[in-house]
Amino acid sequence: MTIKQACEWLQSQSFPTEIRESDWLFPTIETVHVLALVLVIGSLFMLDLRLLGLANRARPATDVTAQCLPLTWSAFLVAAVAGSLLFTSKAVTYYNDFPFRLKMFCMALAGINMVCFNLTTYRRVAAWDQGRPPVGARFAGGLSLLLWVVIVGAGRWIGFTT
Repeated sequence: MTIKQACEWLQSQSFPTEIRESDWLFPTIETVHVLALVLVIGSLFMLDLRLLGLANRARPATDVTAQCLPLTWSAFLVAAVAGSLLFTSKAVTYYNDFPFRLKMFCMALAGINMVCFNLTTYRRVAAWDQGRPPVGARFAGGLSLLLWVVIVGAGRWIGFTT
């Protein structure tokens, strides 16, 4: 089975069809998706700006992380579930859509950036927790900001191409 065939099968199921054909279901799920993304982006930006040394400089990076990440992960889970439901309703259309692919690619890069940061720079957070973040932290924060801006832009773009 090809990916396209899997997408065709997925969107032909009853719940994706219900989402696609309902007057209220798709917009409701999309609203939940957008609201969850607002929380993801807002909390990540607070953390990324701290990593860049542009905000919350008086607060330890570990405090900012401890306060932001539970909200980030909870909201990301809600956004991922809602986004997955939206995807199922038009799986073939989204699969073939460049902005959708760009969004997914940048989300994968954001995940890789986060993993690399946590496996390297953040392991030495005790050395820079109170002070200026090292170059690795600033790079990770800047790249995260850039990727999430592209993710949001591509997400908006999807609405004009599907």
